[in-house]
Amino acid sequence: MRATILCFMATAALVSLLHAQSPTPVVVQAMTPVATTNAPATANNATSIQGALKSLQALKAANEEILKQQAETLIKLDEIEKAAQEIKIYTKRG
Repeated sequence: MRATILCFMATAALVSLLHAQSPTPVVVQAMTPVATTNAPATANNATSIQGALKSLQALKAANEEILKQQAETLIKLDEIEKAAQEIKIYTKRG
């Protein structure tokens, strides 16, 4: 009876964790092309550098968020693995 209840609880925990791991898509907008003109190159160059810097910062923030999600997922997977090992131990005893 204990093994059945424990197995049911472990299955319910696994299902709830699997449902909670649905990744959210990260959308990064494409850079708009800068029109080429014969104006001074320094102003145009500074604008494109600032645009590139903003894009890189957005990518960095998105990458950091993905790394955080992956770290959380690894922790959850470790917990699931420990629970599975405990279940194996309890089933051998029972």
